[in-house]
Amino acid sequence: MNSEPMGHMGHSAATGTAGFAELWSPATLVVLIIIAWLYGMAVRKWRHRIADSEPVKLKHELYFYTGLLLYYIAEGSPLSYYGHHFSFSAHMLQQSILYLIMPSLILLGIPGWLLRPLFRNKAMHNLMKFVTSPLVSLFTFNMVFSFYHIPIIMDTLMANELLHHVYNTVFLLAAFQMWFPVFTPLPEYNKMSELWKMAYIFINGVLLTPACALIIFAGEPMYASYENVSEQFLFMSVLNDQQLGGVIMKIVQEIVYGIALAYTFFRWYRTERKKDEEEDLLMESYSRSQGNPNQA
Repeated sequence: MNSEPMGHMGHSAATGTAGFAELWSPATLVVLIIIAWLYGMAVRKWRHRIADSEPVKLKHELYFYTGLLLYYIAEGSPLSYYGHHFSFSAHMLQQSILYLIMPSLILLGIPGWLLRPLFRNKAMHNLMKFVTSPLVSLFTFNMVFSFYHIPIIMDTLMANELLHHVYNTVFLLAAFQMWFPVFTPLPEYNKMSELWKMAYIFINGVLLTPACALIIFAGEPMYASYENVSEQFLFMSVLNDQQLGGVIMKIVQEIVYGIALAYTFFRWYRTERKKDEEEDLLMESYSRSQGNPNQA
């Protein structure tokens, strides 16, 4: 196959040159700073203007700000430029941050009372119930993930900036959709017990494995977008860089899903322990009340 038209996607990366704006994306940084400022004002100074608002713990604020920082690292730093123009493994690291790590931190950082006004409309409420149902969330994310890594689809997207932005937006929304049933800030949309959430996380990990395995064990470069990249930009062969990309995605997925499983397990354990303590107190209170007549 002649991969020359797509080999470097016609980017300036072919010469190894890029300007400050391409490498550091000041526009993305400004937008994220504005979002961080609005969030800080909403959870502090403006909080009392919002119905049913409650104080937000510092750790949850840190989750949110860390999520924004990770988004900038993935989309606004040289990692994005290098991954798009030169290195498949860098591109997989970027995706791991964007779709496996960042959304869960943002969801953990957003208080439910800040989101709830968006879904008071009946149509929006019903739509939210449907798109965040576990089966729909599970299917959507893994379908979007798997389709993206089909060579002809990925090469087409990498060669067309507009299509790539559109697909990345869908990918990001699907990632939030996938994590929402696990880290939902809105209890009214919490449809699974903690045990079912652990099963949901495990199944997600299983469904991601085939795409990672195909990339890791491929015997030749799969993507024309990276076929003609000079090894001086990779420090390894194109095939090894591709295999490293699959390994990075799989390792990050295992770590993130493992942390999510542990988080969910301990949340379940604390809930069950609290129930046991409440039952013990009730039994103790009942025993005392039964003993009082005899003492009389």
